[in-house]
Amino acid sequence: MKWSNVYSKADLYQRSPPSMISLAGGVPNPSLFPYETTTISLKDGSKLDFGWNIMQQALQYSSSAGVPELLNWLKEFQIKIHNPPTARYSPEKGQMDICVTTGSQDGLAKVFDMVISPGDNILLDVHCYSGILSAMKPLGCNLIGVPIDKYGIIPKALKDVLSEWKPEDAKNPKSNIPKVLYTVPNGNNPTGTSMTTQRKEEIYQIAHDYDLLIIEDDPYYFLQFEKPWAPSFLSLDIDGRVIRADSFSKILSAGLRVGFLTGPKPLIERVILHIQSSCLHTSAFTQFMVLQLLQQWGQHGFLKHVECVIEFYKKQKDLMVTAANKWLKDVAEWHEPAAGMFLWLKVKGISDTYRLVMEKALEKEVLFVPGNAFSIDSSQPSPYLRASFSFASAEQMDLAFQRLATLIKEAVQTGRETR
Repeated sequence: MKWSNVYSKADLYQRSPPSMISLAGGVPNPSLFPYETTTISLKDGSKLDFGWNIMQQALQYSSSAGVPELLNWLKEFQIKIHNPPTARYSPEKGQMDICVTTGSQDGLAKVFDMVISPGDNILLDVHCYSGILSAMKPLGCNLIGVPIDKYGIIPKALKDVLSEWKPEDAKNPKSNIPKVLYTVPNGNNPTGTSMTTQRKEEIYQIAHDYDLLIIEDDPYYFLQFEKPWAPSFLSLDIDGRVIRADSFSKILSAGLRVGFLTGPKPLIERVILHIQSSCLHTSAFTQFMVLQLLQQWGQHGFLKHVECVIEFYKKQKDLMVTAANKWLKDVAEWHEPAAGMFLWLKVKGISDTYRLVMEKALEKEVLFVPGNAFSIDSSQPSPYLRASFSFASAEQMDLAFQRLATLIKEAVQTGRETR
C-alpha cells in the first residue's frame, strides 16, 4: 500500500528529533499564528493549560491517523476495556489498530466507502439511525433489515435472511451474498435495544460462518445503566472481522467532533488513506483538548466521569419511563432501555405515526421523531415513534406524554392517522 508522499513526510517530521532540518512539507510557520496560549477551566475546578509548545502542535498540521500521543492513550484504553484478541496478532492476521476520526459518523462513512460497492447486500437492524441510512443509500447498495427484539438483532432471524445463500458462497467473488453486518449493540438509536453476551456470541458465530465483516457502532457503550456490561464484538473478535466505532460525543462533548475507529490494521490503514485525501486529519486542537483531559484524568478519572454520566442518564430514563407508565400504558407499548438516550414507542391502534407526530404533536408544541425516519423505506407506514430523555425535565416529560396520550386517543377514535 502506497501512502501519500506529502503527508507521510509531514508525519515523519512530527516524529523526528528537534535537530531534523525539514525542507519537505509546506507547513505554515507557527510564529505567524495569532493565538498564543489558552487555559480551559474544568467543572471540577482544575484547568488545562495550553502553553506555546502545546499550542504550536494543536494549531499545526498533524498526522492523518491522529495525534500520536492520543492514539497511544486510546490503544492502551481499548486493550484495558475490551482486551481484543487481535491486539496480539500480526498485521497480516488482522492486528488491532486505531485511527482518530471527526466524530464516529465520519469514520463510519469512510468505512462504508471502503467496503460497500454498488449492488452489495448489506445487513442491518430493521430500524436504523437515519444518519447511517443517509450515508449508505447513495452507495447504491441493497439494505436488508434484520428483525429485532428488546435485545437487538435476533440470531435466528439473521440466519433466516442468510438462508438464501450458502456459507461457501462467501468465497465466490461473483456471489451477491451479504458481506457486511452493521449494528449498534448498546442503546440502539432509535430502538434503545442492547445485546446480551449470548446474543453477541451467536451473531459473531454466524458472521464467522458466512464471513461477514461486523461494523460495531457503539456510541452508547458508556451509557449502559447496569453492570456487568456485555463484552463488545471487538472483545470477541478472534478472526479480525470487526471494525468498531467509538465516540466522545455523548460523554465529553458533541461539538468536539472526536471519535475513533478500532479494527484490523489493513482496513484501518485504508481509512487513514481516505482521511489523507479528504479532510487531512481531525482538528488537532480538539484532539489536544481531549488528550490533555485524558492525560490529566488518567483511565481511572475518565471512568469516574463515565459513572457520573451514566448516573445522570439513568435518572433521566427512569423519569421518562415513569411518565410513560403514567400516561401511555393503554395507548402504546415499549421496552425499558438498558442504555442510551431513547425510548422507542409502538402506538396501539395506529398504523402510521407520521401525521400524529409531524402535525398534531407539533400543534401541541411537543416534538418526537416518527418511526418511518428510521426505516429503510421511509415511504412505508410505521406505528413507532422515538422519544429522547437526554434533555427534558421531569415536568416536561410528564406534560409531553400527557399531550401525546390525548392525541393518540383522538386519532384512534377518528381513524385519521394516515398521511
